[in-house]
Amino acid sequence: MLYLPRKMEDIKYILSGLLVAPLLPLMAVQGKRIRASVPKLPPAKGASGYIGAGKGQALRLITIGESTIAGIGVETHAEGFSGTLARTLADQLEKPVDWKVYARSGYTADRVTEKLIPQIAETDIDLIVIGLGGNDAFHLNSPWRWRRSIRGLIAALRQRFPETPVVFINMPPIKNFPAFTPLIKRVVGSHVELLGRSLDHVTEPMPNVFYYARVITLEDWRDRLGVSAPPANYFSDGVHPSALTYQVWARDVAGYIRRLGIL
Repeated sequence: MLYLPRKMEDIKYILSGLLVAPLLPLMAVQGKRIRASVPKLPPAKGASGYIGAGKGQALRLITIGESTIAGIGVETHAEGFSGTLARTLADQLEKPVDWKVYARSGYTADRVTEKLIPQIAETDIDLIVIGLGGNDAFHLNSPWRWRRSIRGLIAALRQRFPETPVVFINMPPIKNFPAFTPLIKRVVGSHVELLGRSLDHVTEPMPNVFYYARVITLEDWRDRLGVSAPPANYFSDGVHPSALTYQVWARDVAGYIRRLGIL
């Protein structure tokens, strides 16, 4: 069946595809060099934890996603995104947080639905936080395919957790990756922003499903850290965040979750 674009990001994807097509061989060569130069880091250790004190039942949290949720670039999840998110929520809510990570580097939204959702052992969850988009952008998956994938992911979660709030975090800041060439930063970075707008369209009408659409920039990270440093200092390997930026990112997402008033 011929797909007829209905949303602005679909039209932009088609038009940009016409412009980018002649550059694909060059991008393939550059991509191969990047993969050879970026160290292959393991996922973080300690994929679950219990943190915080206070009265009442612990908040039951799971995080799901690709390499950023898998903690690539830090030794333990406690110093990465998921552990920092749990610790910040515990401090803000003044109650314990029981947290667990389900993530795999390199996974697209489809792979997460197929491989990770069936692994979830918990039956009662209070909050689900999802980090995706980078790998779908690297594959230049179309916005309409991405929307279909996200709907499938949410449907799979709703079969297990019908009422649990689901929060998608911001798209990764691909335009700022130091390891990437200017061409790949521009093409893939612009594409991940298109996927972000598509994600916003999917989640906006869904009850209890949210997307934090704030665009991450190095300037924003510098302001939040209160320090000025070369871009490489904010990334562990030129692609994945360092411990500092994982923690800035997680604290920012925790603030967004609290503003939603869902806990």
